[in-house]
Amino acid sequence: MSRKPYRRSWWRRGLNAFVRPLARLGLTGPRTHLLTVPGRKTGKLWSTPVSIVEDGGERWLVAPYGDRNWVKNARAAGWVELQRGRRRERLAVEELSPEKAIPVLQRYFELGRVTRSFFDVELESSAEEWLAEAFRHPVFCLRRKVA
Repeated sequence: MSRKPYRRSWWRRGLNAFVRPLARLGLTGPRTHLLTVPGRKTGKLWSTPVSIVEDGGERWLVAPYGDRNWVKNARAAGWVELQRGRRRERLAVEELSPEKAIPVLQRYFELGRVTRSFFDVELESSAEEWLAEAFRHPVFCLRRKVA
């Protein structure tokens, strides 16, 4: 399979700009939240819409476009803020190893049709192919942040 560059097209950037205020108001699907994270150099807060994977009381954040700025900022800060309507929560992030990320990525892939084109696998792909893909899509476990 070929390695796709993670270039978001003009329509995807436009879609994010459209979804951002809807997520802030809580008018999107149940998995969509507005993620806010401080910039690693400036400390300025940056926001982008994201889809959360939930299963068995656990929540994960997947980077479908790879190592984007929000991923680097979340790693540096160690926390993110999720907003959906009036509900806001600050959560600690813990990046999963590629091996541990595989089942989360598979679930994300299953649920997230919009971002499937950024993956070089299918649900039926081998464990080795999913492992290779896991190196390209960081996954964070979300935990309640202690004040």
